Amino acid sequence: MTDQAYGLPDVTSLLLSTGSLEEFLQTLAERALSMAPTAAGAGITVERQHRPLTVASTGGIAFELDEAQYGQDDGPCLQSLRTGREVIVTDMLDETRWGPYPAYAAACGTRSSASLPIAAHTDTAGALNLYSPKAAGFTDTGLDDLRALAAQATGAIALAQRISDAQEYAADLRTAMESRSVIDQAIGVIMGQQRCGADEAFTLLRRASQHRNLKLRDLCREMLTGIGGGPPAEGAAFRPRP
Repeated sequence: MTDQAYGLPDVTSLLLSTGSLEEFLQTLAERALSMAPTAAGAGITVERQHRPLTVASTGGIAFELDEAQYGQDDGPCLQSLRTGREVIVTDMLDETRWGPYPAYAAACGTRSSASLPIAAHTDTAGALNLYSPKAAGFTDTGLDDLRALAAQATGAIALAQRISDAQEYAADLRTAMESRSVIDQAIGVIMGQQRCGADEAFTLLRRASQHRNLKLRDLCREMLTGIGGGPPAEGAAFRPRP
């Protein structure tokens, strides 16, 4: 049977149909909340630059309780994120972990919670967090679909990271090619002016770059702009006339 047969969304298709990773995670939090009848709120925590951040939430209580955990640098969502294991709180009134947090959560009307790891032990490690006003609001049976959702999200986030890396690589490659084009055009000009070979022309440009403390590409662009009266074309290299 397909995931959809069990009521699970096609998470990879969901990722590809959203405009950004943040939008995808927000949609994911909303789907998770709809799959947990006892939950009053859902949020997704991701660690960025060693700092936890709620990147998506639905139901006002999720953001508030996530922030309370960040404030004391401890709590079920942070434990799940850091260990890569799910953390279930059956009743906040009986909970002795995480200092004052359980009492605070209970005072806010939350009696139970479930935190499920997403993309554990990666650069985009996170946790899917759900909060319920009922004690024992999350049972193994009720968590099965949510576990599957978190597992799918792990794969989707890995795909998103690969897409992002590929786009960054393509942008870097495009910049490098443009730089090479400008430098080649400048080498062609120096070859024509100095009646020298390409290696000598490049050496002259590099020395000028070091002397003026300018990046070689910027020096070449400045020189070509001065000669042509406008920015150089980011295309084929300049060839001096014989």
